Amino acid sequence: MSIKEKFSKYYTETYLKRYGDRITQVQGNVVSAKIEEKTILWIFHKLTATLIVKPDRSKTVVKCFYKKNKWFKKPSFIAVNQGNLVIIQGLKGKKGKEGRELISIMNVRNLTTKKDLIPVEGKVQRIQKVQRIK
Repeated sequence: MSIKEKFSKYYTETYLKRYGDRITQVQGNVVSAKIEEKTILWIFHKLTATLIVKPDRSKTVVKCFYKKNKWFKKPSFIAVNQGNLVIIQGLKGKKGKEGRELISIMNVRNLTTKKDLIPVEGKVQRIQKVQRIK
């Protein structure tokens, strides 16, 4: 094992030990999407996205939020519209706290437009061309 692999393994184990019981995933249609951008003195940029998702085969809705602050560069968020099919990966709120029913977004995969907030390694859908032999 190289040093890079050891660090990667250590970070993943530590992360799972700390947040393992709070990691969650929600798949469903977007009921509401609200994206707010604020700029302070042309230097500091704030992005807040709030998504309300109705999971597949469920009557309930799940509220998800994404916050990002950045100096000098504007943070980006993918285009998500009402009715899009999405997979949201994130953390549930802490037990006993106010926002325990909210999900803090780590990644969003829009299955309608096939875009990701953060690209994930793994299966990449590729179009295969088949040649017919005469």
